[in-house]
Amino acid sequence: MEFGLLGAVEVRNRGEVVEFGHVRQRSVLVALLLEEGRPVPVDRLLDRVWGERAPLRARETLYGYVSKLRKVLELDIERSPAGYRLEVDPSRVDLFRFRALVRDREFDSALGLWRGEALDGLDSEWFDAQRESLHAERVAAELDRNDVALAQHRHAELLPSLRHRTDELPHDERLAAQLMLALHRAGNDAEALRHYEIVRRRLADELGVDPSRPLQDVHQRILVGSAEATGPRQLPAPHPWFTGRTGELAALGTSGTVLITAIGGSGGIGKTALALHWAHRHLGEFPDGQLYVNLRGFDPSAAPTPPETVLREFLEALGEETIPAGLDARAARYRSVVAGRRLLVVLDNARSTEQVVPLLPGPDATVLVTSRLKLAGLVAAHGARSVSLDVLHPADAHEFLVARLGAERVAAEPGVVTDLVTWCGGLPLALSIVAARAAMEPDFPLAAFAEELRDQPLDALDAGEIGTNLRAVFSWSVAALSGEAARAFGLLGTVRTADVSLPAASALLDRPASRARMLLRELENAHLVQQHVPGRYRMHDLVGLYAGDLPADPGTRLADFYAATTRAAALTLEPHKVLPEHESGHSLAFDSNAAVMAWFDAEHACLLTEQRHALERKKFDVAWLIGRALNNYHLRRGRTHDDTEAWLVALAAAEALGDSLKQGTAHMCLGANYVEMGQSPLGHRHFGRSLELFEETDDHEAHGGAHRAIAWAAEFEGDLEKALEHSLAGLAKFRAAGKEIREAESLNEVGWRLACLGRYAEARTFCEEAIALNRRLGHAEGSAATLDSLAHIAHHDGRHADAVAHYREAVALYRELDNSAELATVLEHLGDAHAAAGDTGQAREQWDRALELYREQGRDAEATALLGRI
Repeated sequence: MEFGLLGAVEVRNRGEVVEFGHVRQRSVLVALLLEEGRPVPVDRLLDRVWGERAPLRARETLYGYVSKLRKVLELDIERSPAGYRLEVDPSRVDLFRFRALVRDREFDSALGLWRGEALDGLDSEWFDAQRESLHAERVAAELDRNDVALAQHRHAELLPSLRHRTDELPHDERLAAQLMLALHRAGNDAEALRHYEIVRRRLADELGVDPSRPLQDVHQRILVGSAEATGPRQLPAPHPWFTGRTGELAALGTSGTVLITAIGGSGGIGKTALALHWAHRHLGEFPDGQLYVNLRGFDPSAAPTPPETVLREFLEALGEETIPAGLDARAARYRSVVAGRRLLVVLDNARSTEQVVPLLPGPDATVLVTSRLKLAGLVAAHGARSVSLDVLHPADAHEFLVARLGAERVAAEPGVVTDLVTWCGGLPLALSIVAARAAMEPDFPLAAFAEELRDQPLDALDAGEIGTNLRAVFSWSVAALSGEAARAFGLLGTVRTADVSLPAASALLDRPASRARMLLRELENAHLVQQHVPGRYRMHDLVGLYAGDLPADPGTRLADFYAATTRAAALTLEPHKVLPEHESGHSLAFDSNAAVMAWFDAEHACLLTEQRHALERKKFDVAWLIGRALNNYHLRRGRTHDDTEAWLVALAAAEALGDSLKQGTAHMCLGANYVEMGQSPLGHRHFGRSLELFEETDDHEAHGGAHRAIAWAAEFEGDLEKALEHSLAGLAKFRAAGKEIREAESLNEVGWRLACLGRYAEARTFCEEAIALNRRLGHAEGSAATLDSLAHIAHHDGRHADAVAHYREAVALYRELDNSAELATVLEHLGDAHAAAGDTGQAREQWDRALELYREQGRDAEATALLGRI
């Protein structure tokens, strides 16, 4: 399947055009394609397709469009809480092929892909903006193509197209300069000068501005008889296998947009490669020359190069014969010499802002600075633009290996190449080292290098020289840290989680949050950690492996923080819950359910990882506590599979502790989860084991909990009589234990099951007793569940107004509790109550909200059932 965006939008299958719907359905496809595999939230997709003209029930219409696209084009359009996501091979989309060809400077082939106006036929404000942006990309590619052709002295063949495009783009000064240069080289200075005068007058009359300095420079050189460039040419050759970095190259822009740019990133991320690639693509913009210096900011064998030494070298390259003494005098002379010149200055591998500042020329030159540090002083005091590099996209990393090793060798072992890309983590230096080793052993299968990389990653990423040894490259960055930051780096290397929050890092480092933040900022500035979202920090996998090899003693501080804070969070949700104490000097406190749920949402993956890690380290009390404390959060979010994973770890910990009560609780919760997941035989085996274990204790509350779970499973499986039997048994156990909150919950469950059996009068008695007890105890979650039951009873008694009122009160409580799983169910019921009362508009609104939540939670069965009846 081929996708065409550079003209009328079309899809072709083996050369044949495929019809895939009307303009809005086509718009959905294009809006997803343009994200290159990134998810698009539903609201954003609606805005892109319709803008402010979205029809009623636009969401439902959108769902229909996506369903049809999946069917007609056989596309795997994924849906997740983050939105819709479509990933296709970039080579199948003409726009992405165009961009790849532009990156490779194959401009004629790239421009040949255009069939007309981009995204022709799509008509929202967002598509208009995208069309304008793509048009700018096309013009930029044409201008780059012209520069290449002029550098190759192909001015004669360029002249017709240059004349035509200057008529279409009369205000484009770069295009005007290209036409003037081509005319000059063709011996037609008179026409070149005449064209300059036309452009000058047009700019003055229509825009009130003078021609730009580059255009004036071309004009002046033609007047004196030579428009050819002069000056130093110090740039090293560009890296031959440069790939990717489309966004970063676009961020660098063109000369004159921002005069100073600081390119930052970790060692081996490709800062120099990016700077040189951009510089060579824009040579035509710097007719007065290019200066380059390696400032050796992180060189293991030499101190950073002093700026006065660099100034001497620059002044000599610029033709100065007498060099003044002293930094300030040399800097002043340097600024004087370069004033008015269109120069590019590349300051590579800077150690600090102080090293760079004396080397900054005046306002006519463009400066690229690369550094492992963020150089905040350069941004703050000198208006530099900051461009930070991240790892390469997997497709670009794959393309790098193709360029370096050849398409045939890469195609011979596709699975192995995918592994290489994954284990290198998109780090250009890692890819370069692997590729270099493979290039030096052309007869070796790539699998040999992949196996070594899998087993000993840092050993495999050593090609025998200091610049191709990843450990050495990382060590140079660590050596530049303060002692306390270096200690923090080593401790962060002991963390097993994908990222870490500031409070968790504070506990690990055993420092106040304010001090931990400053240490993390120093590591951020050195690009050894990344604050990928506010307040959360992560390391590149290979950086983390290096940090993990450093000597560090983390103690149990991080585990204690997670255990104690998870306990505090769980008790905020359920103050009546019995959980063992756990001490930590850094645990958090919570003042609301919303704060707890937000913390659980942010830390969930870390908690599961830390729980498994605690089990491995025989910290069984921590493994048990985290699993137990997560249970209510999982229920509120409908995360049954995650809850099962957590309980399996907790069960192993309880068995290691030899605690029958803890084991019985784990079996009880696993039983309910397995029944919900459709594995009833396994679930009932867990239920049976939980009852056996509880029989060994005199804990009536635990025994009542087992009956309660079995009752829920029986109802889930359709056996309402069995469910009622176990509900009554559980109620008796809770009363015997004197646990009023559990009694209130069980009263509601007995009432609910009686209602499901059609015994509404009895059901109402139990539920009214439950709501009174819940309200006296201040048990909001129990009140919400009971209101749902009372609403159900009212609905079936024909008291529709009462049903709506009860459901609305339950909705408000579940929102306050941030219990999205129950909220979705109650919204569906509220819609039913409105429909029964004849209010179809309100019914539709509640059903739509319930459907959206079901889909976000992955509850496909509920979503399908609801769609099937509305």
